[in-house]
Amino acid sequence: MLQIGVIGAGSASDFEKAVAEAVGSEIAGRGHILVCGGLGGVMGAAAKGAKNAGGLTVGILPGESAGDANQYIDVKIVSAMSHARNAIIARSADALIAIGGRHGTLSEIALGLKIGRPVVLVEGALPDFYPPSQDVVIAKNPGRAVDISEQQIRLLKGAKA
Repeated sequence: MLQIGVIGAGSASDFEKAVAEAVGSEIAGRGHILVCGGLGGVMGAAAKGAKNAGGLTVGILPGESAGDANQYIDVKIVSAMSHARNAIIARSADALIAIGGRHGTLSEIALGLKIGRPVVLVEGALPDFYPPSQDVVIAKNPGRAVDISEQQIRLLKGAKA
């Protein structure tokens, strides 16, 4: 079972939420665990998609209360670390899929790349300051984003075997 992180802003457009919900559904539909920041916006939409597809959701919460989690989070990890919890998200996920977002999302992308996690962006829902990097892959749609994540995780795990 892979753990795929979905990262993005707590305030998201309707389009970004629709993309996030589709990505969450794809993750769960393939039997993977969704890891996110546990709040609203992209995180809430991705968790909703995963739950509606029968999946398991994990939220790494920035505050001091499990009650802060959106209604679709199964496992609530209370970090009391604010934005520093982004490192836990990046470290806990086998790959990261970014949908929209701003500075917080950018920090998760950078942390993911720094520790060797595959990072996939979804075309049409790029972060405001998306990093033009050969290390980041842009997928055409939510299904392709999960395909690429799975492929890159398998390549990395094969290289370590």
